[in-house]
Amino acid sequence: MTTSTETAQHCTPRTATHAILAGITRVLDIGAPPIRSSATIVGSDPLVPSPHRLADATSAAIAAFGLQIAGVAEDAGGDPQTVTVRARDAIDQLRATYISTISGVSPTHMTEDPRALGNNDFYRCREGRWIFLITTYAGLRDAVCDVLNCPPFPDRIAEAVSHWDAFALENAVCAAGGVCAVVRSAEEWRASEPGRHLLGRDVIEIAPIAASARQPVTVADSAAPLGGLRVVDLTHVIAGPVSTRLLAAFGADVLHVSRPDYPDPNIMVAMTGGGKRNAFADLRDPQQDRRFRDLCAASDVFVSSYRGMERRGYDADTLAAAHPGIIVCEYHCWGADGPWADRGGFDQLACSSTGFALTEGMAGPPSLPPTYLLNDYLAAYLGAAGIVAALRRRAVHGGSWRVRIDLAQVCMWVQDQGLFDPAEIADLPRPDHPEVDMVRVGSPFGEIVEPALPLTFSAAPTPRWGVPSLLGSSNLSW
Repeated sequence: MTTSTETAQHCTPRTATHAILAGITRVLDIGAPPIRSSATIVGSDPLVPSPHRLADATSAAIAAFGLQIAGVAEDAGGDPQTVTVRARDAIDQLRATYISTISGVSPTHMTEDPRALGNNDFYRCREGRWIFLITTYAGLRDAVCDVLNCPPFPDRIAEAVSHWDAFALENAVCAAGGVCAVVRSAEEWRASEPGRHLLGRDVIEIAPIAASARQPVTVADSAAPLGGLRVVDLTHVIAGPVSTRLLAAFGADVLHVSRPDYPDPNIMVAMTGGGKRNAFADLRDPQQDRRFRDLCAASDVFVSSYRGMERRGYDADTLAAAHPGIIVCEYHCWGADGPWADRGGFDQLACSSTGFALTEGMAGPPSLPPTYLLNDYLAAYLGAAGIVAALRRRAVHGGSWRVRIDLAQVCMWVQDQGLFDPAEIADLPRPDHPEVDMVRVGSPFGEIVEPALPLTFSAAPTPRWGVPSLLGSSNLSW
């Protein structure tokens, strides 16, 4: 059962917030014991000058995750409880990276390469269309600059882009190993081959992949209902790492694994690594690959956001054969098996291709949401909810399960909840000072001040984020 205290007066039909939550929970609860706990979402959109339902969709995703956590406690014999989420906290969660500090400094000012993020932007092509280019990592930067034959400076990139047709540039950069996306309208995207591939799919896809014995979840501590769960975290940037950070916050033993010569920036590790251990592994080395396989075979959950892992034998079916009962969660941008399955993607690219950015521009140039980020945090809560739901299904039916989250699908799902007319939001201010509770976490990176977990439970404490650790500071073992 779900309830919501909504105050906004809508001029056009839109999905009610409680109905958005109900839609998520219908997908999550298939085959699992019914959850008697309820969720209350306090407040609703419009809260910021976005035509999209940013707070409503994110609040629903956070509440859905909270209900799954409450469901684990119920499955172990606990009483039902109420999960509460504030819509304004959801807005602050979407911009967590931008309102946090490390030793008093904004994470956006602490990148190893100060130009890495500054070049990421919309650029106008020869025929007037826009394209979003990303140069955050060295390989992505080199692909863009090689194709454009220019140095990595925004003005030089803009000048070079102006001589290209948008779709030709998109294909050239992606063929060179880079990532980018032409700005499309929502209608244009949904008529395209990759857009049609995602139409009609659930925003969280959960499917059985192999049979195995049932594995009930035991809860020894109400503050850590996922205690004893072993999670291999092979993710990077924000969406995947935040989903595993959520599992760690509720007691899971999470080991994040990265290649030593392909690390995430330290700011990403600091902002998404709370409560995790960090180990190095280079899977190109046979000995390290064997150790990593042994690690996976002794895990409950495997979460990945890298492309091409199936070519190394880390697809869901192979992992399930090595360890029956494993839960495999995959993050993709354009779908795991669609026409763009081999293309990389990030939050901003999903927004660009799906029409989200064009709608945010409100008849002007394309724009990202006023929270700057959407998928990175929204997809994290959806994926974490899917993982816990799969664990609850495993407890009843046994089996290995696969969970999939596609960033472009997340954008499409938010679009499907309805839009505000620009006149309804024109006078709303952009989000400024955070309203969410901020917490302090001591860490090897310095003191981190960041948003607290944006949900509360009526019968259990809300955990605090754990302490992040340095890359490579743990052994590759449980």
